[in-house]
Amino acid sequence: MYYQEHNPPHIHVRYNEHVAVMDIHSFNMLAGNLPARVKGLVVEWMQLHQQELMAMWQSKRFHKVQPLV
Repeated sequence: MYYQEHNPPHIHVRYNEHVAVMDIHSFNMLAGNLPARVKGLVVEWMQLHQQELMAMWQSKRFHKVQPLV
């Protein structure tokens, strides 16, 4: 997430040379490209932390979120 972002609420994902933007509500990819396995892991992580991600988006107080283990 970046400060002063536009709607819809989303996150930016980087994996090697791949870059994507993913919607926090629907988990859809809004832009970019990720390998299928990586996209699945990102969606799983987003599902676990969806409320926390939305709270950060709304408050604009960002912090690191626990990784998927």
